[in-house]
Amino acid sequence: MNQLALNSIIIEPKGTTAEYAMIWMHGLGASAHDFAQLPSDLNLPAQIKMRFIFPNAPLRAVTINNGLKMPAWFDIESLTNLDNEDANGICDSQTKIEELITQQIDQGIKADHIFLGGFSQGGAIALLTGLKYEKRLAGIISLSGYLPLAHSAEKHIYEKNISKLPIFLGHGTIDSVVPILLGEKSKSILEELGYHINWHTYHMAHQVSLQEIQDIQRWLIKQLS
Repeated sequence: MNQLALNSIIIEPKGTTAEYAMIWMHGLGASAHDFAQLPSDLNLPAQIKMRFIFPNAPLRAVTINNGLKMPAWFDIESLTNLDNEDANGICDSQTKIEELITQQIDQGIKADHIFLGGFSQGGAIALLTGLKYEKRLAGIISLSGYLPLAHSAEKHIYEKNISKLPIFLGHGTIDSVVPILLGEKSKSILEELGYHINWHTYHMAHQVSLQEIQDIQRWLIKQLS
């Protein structure tokens, strides 16, 4: 079994069988526990029978943090110069998340009933994986993140997703960790490719706000209505 699956927190809908799934990736140096309260916070209507899967990233040495080993989806040298992105690490995590998607499909959840979401570095992996996955997913949520390997995005996206894949992007206007300029650039690239982006900004730093959670709730209900 995929090691991520073995190390994931899985929260099933209460008293019923899941019809939808959300795979949610945490940020750099964090863990699956950081968002384990998300199902409760979203408080989705009972008729939306959603399973939440929170995988833990493997330990990696992270250059931007002086080479310290920590949970990370990929290495980062800089967030101001993306010329030397960790393509191998990014693609490795993308493959592992794709395996989690396949596991959900094998358990009876249709591909277009599966959402990918994440915060910061986890949001970056959610965005890239969802764009490249060769089946249409239910949607992508990327909070305080950005599109990695953006210079080659056009070559690798799954073209049948364009204009059909719902994407929610949220970012803090005073984020000093992942600057909002990265989020805005990612939004522009995706719009140029033909995606329709649901873009939200919040007067906050590198964090998640109650307003953002409420906006995600409304967006999810709209996608599933």
